[in-house]
Amino acid sequence: MDSKKHPFRRSQAWFGKNDRDGFMHRSWIKNQGYPHDEFDGRPVIGICNTWSELTPCNGHFRELAEFVKRGVYEAGGFPLEFPVMSLGETQLRPTAMLFRNLASMDVEESIRGNPIDGVVLLMGCDKTTPSLMMGAASCDLPTIGVSGGPMLNGKFRGTDIGSGTGVWQMSEMVRAGEMTQEDFTAAESCMHRSKGSCMTMGTASTMASMVEALGMSLPENAAIPAADTRRNRLAQMSGRRIVEMVKEDMRMSQILTREAFENAIRTNAAIGGSTNAVIHLIAIAGRMGVKLDLDDWDRLGAEVPCLLNLQPSGKYLMEDFYYAGGLPAVMREIRPILHLNSITANGKTLGENIEKAPCYNREVIKTPDEPFMKDAGIAVLRGNLAPDGAVIKPSAASVHLLQHRGRAVVFEDIEDFHARIDGDELDIDEHCVMVLKNCGPKGYPGMAEVGNMPLPPKILQKGITDMVRISDGRMSGTAYGTVVLHTSPEAAAGGPLALVQNGDMIELDVAGRRLHLEVSDEELARRRLSWKPPVHPNRGYQKLYVEHVQQAHLGADLDFLVGGSGAAVPRESH
Repeated sequence: MDSKKHPFRRSQAWFGKNDRDGFMHRSWIKNQGYPHDEFDGRPVIGICNTWSELTPCNGHFRELAEFVKRGVYEAGGFPLEFPVMSLGETQLRPTAMLFRNLASMDVEESIRGNPIDGVVLLMGCDKTTPSLMMGAASCDLPTIGVSGGPMLNGKFRGTDIGSGTGVWQMSEMVRAGEMTQEDFTAAESCMHRSKGSCMTMGTASTMASMVEALGMSLPENAAIPAADTRRNRLAQMSGRRIVEMVKEDMRMSQILTREAFENAIRTNAAIGGSTNAVIHLIAIAGRMGVKLDLDDWDRLGAEVPCLLNLQPSGKYLMEDFYYAGGLPAVMREIRPILHLNSITANGKTLGENIEKAPCYNREVIKTPDEPFMKDAGIAVLRGNLAPDGAVIKPSAASVHLLQHRGRAVVFEDIEDFHARIDGDELDIDEHCVMVLKNCGPKGYPGMAEVGNMPLPPKILQKGITDMVRISDGRMSGTAYGTVVLHTSPEAAAGGPLALVQNGDMIELDVAGRRLHLEVSDEELARRRLSWKPPVHPNRGYQKLYVEHVQQAHLGADLDFLVGGSGAAVPRESH
């Protein structure tokens, strides 16, 4: 090989040798038609693709990958696409979150074990973004993210409907007798009418925004619709840029600093982002060795105003957000509280990227002086019911319920909930507090999005649309309501939530950051004597997961995956 043409790169440990092993590594790749000079030392770019027909959000990634390859070739690199486990939020049971950590292991080992100098992460659906970011962070090679983009706005009989959010709204209308089953079924074909991820500020759009806010993508990554050709252009430009990042040896650790995570937390508040971002960012930070915890979310983001009038908190959808200026326009509005010197993937500082970002629609993107909502970030609650914390999204809650005291109506697990919630005999009124147990990391397992429990029909028929709900699970970023989530420790780990009984009084005080169970310590100790842990899976990945998953306040990563191993070249395979 011509070692003078290019500096030695990691991939040359495979392709740069003239011995038996070099012959093997090159010859087998050549069976795809690559010429010999592709192996001359130019940067080998791995395109980590989460395409799957079972992951509708990512169903267009075959096409998107081709645009990345164009850019890589244009910049003098050698692109090699590889698949990793794809996590489809809408299809995968019991929950895609169960497999986030498994997919991150797939990403990490695929990168480390192959002749790759730099990585492009193709991600879109909720858990594909954090899993790819986590796995790549543990390798710390030059890396850039390309999100798949949101769907076009849903359209149903003359009105816009948002993915996820519309489902929760209309399903409650059906249960209340306000919408027919025929109309509900008709809406299915109207809500999701193009390729892409949820067009509300659900977890997919939130995490795409977090990737951009962290500096791990090119500007405008978060909001360009999947069907817009500008998404393909961004993919091509990202392919060009990753080659330059390899040449500059610009690694993830240079971008994912403590300051970058602080920028992301504040940006999440400004866009009314999903509560799921809390768990995912803590997990990504853990892989990078950056200290980040629940207190950071409360301290940095709780008092940041929400500027974005977007479902589920507001009116508009992601397509409107992009046309209004996208994430750069929002970040420009909050630049006084951002670390503007943070470096980003395009080689510029955050401040340079947003300095002239325009806003084209003040109905969609508000200003700090006239925000869409004040103090709308994630609030962290503590108390004897959540010693290690719980979270609530005030921008999605009912103001009159943010301070509330009510009688607990307890569901021991999701099966108990489904069996009883629609029954007339359920002893519940709108002043009660609904409590759902055993939906946390160990309990489900995987911490499913069931925290936004549907209200009983007898409550809905009164015209009541919200109640206080508490669980150790999560909720979809497209959901809404006065919902306390991620209660830690979870019930399945013996947390206080496991000891709540019907009739107990619970106090919620969001302003005071308090979640209190009005039961004495002595009574709780007595109840604990009769508590029995649930039976956990006894084989396979679920067994591994339950034995090693951390609690929600730590990011729900597997304990042995926290941190990273770098990307040193492994020993030869033959």
